[in-house]
Amino acid sequence: MNTTIQTGLALLTAVGLKVLGAIVIWFVGRWLIRFALKLMGRALDRQSLDRTLVVYVQSAIGILLNVVLVVALLGFFGVETASFAALLVGVGLAIGAAWSGLLANFAAGFFLLVLRPFKAGDYVEVGGVTGTVESIGLFTTTLNTPANVVAIVGNAKVFGDTIQNYTRNDYRRVDLTVGLSHEVDPSEAIALLKEGIAHIANVLPAPVPIIEVFEFTLAGPTLVVRPFCANEHYWQVYFDTNRMIRSTFGKAGFPAPESHHTVRGRLEGEGAQNIRTAA
Repeated sequence: MNTTIQTGLALLTAVGLKVLGAIVIWFVGRWLIRFALKLMGRALDRQSLDRTLVVYVQSAIGILLNVVLVVALLGFFGVETASFAALLVGVGLAIGAAWSGLLANFAAGFFLLVLRPFKAGDYVEVGGVTGTVESIGLFTTTLNTPANVVAIVGNAKVFGDTIQNYTRNDYRRVDLTVGLSHEVDPSEAIALLKEGIAHIANVLPAPVPIIEVFEFTLAGPTLVVRPFCANEHYWQVYFDTNRMIRSTFGKAGFPAPESHHTVRGRLEGEGAQNIRTAA
């Protein structure tokens, strides 16, 4: 009995020391990981990198270091780490297959942060959504649309689709079309619009606004009106140009464009005649 008790006490002492050692290793390891991540974050910040990219890298390395710490603890308890590593790889493959969409978003987010097609604050169109970029996260990109609605788009959809960045260049073009009646001389209309657009605030003198005949329709010719402006003045120039067009054509007395159709028919029987109706 004494031998059994002594053996049990020795075993409990050994296990207790191992558990105590594992607790110490865990807390020390966690402290070292946090310290290392903090130092790395400061070093990356000194390189003037995007803050989102810094957080992205810190999160990825933090996960890797925590896995290494768990493997080290298992080795401390005598667990065969090679088998655990193989198990971890298997689990990783299973999770990767199940969460392929999330991993695709994660990988796309990494490339978005590295290639930098846009940044926070840019006005863009991505994944079929137009708005101002609020943040680029690990898995999603958050936009604030002109309707003041927050849109969250998966990074895989953002990276796999066409990206239009309206902020990258210093200015952009406003595209408007206006229809003319057949009775209006296009040259006269163009001259009046060129005079009117010169008085709109924030329209750039260069490039020169484009006002030309675009196409011909049943209702009459169609003009394109394309002034250029700085990005922050886009909507002001857009609405002011529309008002200028309406005011200019109204003062000139231009009639509204109308489509005219001719319909011909024949009545059967006595009194057959051609009917011509204009609408």
